[in-house]
Amino acid sequence: MSFLTIAFAALFYAATILLVVGLVRRIMLYWKTPAPLKIPTTPAPVTQGGVVLRMFREVVFFESLFKSTKWTWLFGWLFHVALFAVLFRHLRYFTDIEWVMNVVAFVSPLFKYLAFAMIIGLLGLWVRRLFVDRVRYISAPSDHLMLLLLLLIGVSGAMTTFVTHTDVVAVKQFFRALMYFNFSEMPNLPTDPFMVVHLLLVALLMIIFPVSKLLHVPGVFFSPTRNQVDNPREQRHIADWARKLEQ
Repeated sequence: MSFLTIAFAALFYAATILLVVGLVRRIMLYWKTPAPLKIPTTPAPVTQGGVVLRMFREVVFFESLFKSTKWTWLFGWLFHVALFAVLFRHLRYFTDIEWVMNVVAFVSPLFKYLAFAMIIGLLGLWVRRLFVDRVRYISAPSDHLMLLLLLLIGVSGAMTTFVTHTDVVAVKQFFRALMYFNFSEMPNLPTDPFMVVHLLLVALLMIIFPVSKLLHVPGVFFSPTRNQVDNPREQRHIADWARKLEQ
């Protein structure tokens, strides 16, 4: 087994552990952080079912962003929808479930072109940070580096599909073997530089994800301005720590 194969296997094991542990730790922190005030962004739902519907609209359609700025919504929504489609297409590397593979095979001819939509969305968001004064003022270097990382992942992934035509079956066999701790030779190394770069960047993203601003992915579900029912008159809101003091 080559050194590159061992290095890639060790890298993805480490990246997976850091991603899972980091996300679980961060989600537990979100879960335990008290919300001492009733602070839903109004107009807010007055029932729990309304809150669920509001969260659905926020997560799927970016409702509040649409109301705020249409151009940012356009590029942001385009990027996220394209990213979801691309990630769904990547399921073929990790599963052999028949119905999943059938769906992936059916949508793959269309979804592979959404890589370009993902890149366009990222470029639009980056242009916004570079040329919109109020956004450039609050943008940190990490914001630009994160957009650059995502853009390079998208470009290198598109190159493996439309330029080098990576052996998908061989890559799937390698990652499926890793899932069962059954090590096999990493295919296309080092003859496929785009695949090497793509995998390295994905591993880097997995490592830094739990400590980056990308944590808005799980964080949106714990936002008290979004997940609270607007019923302060009907029901008194008491944080857990305050309730313990009363007792």
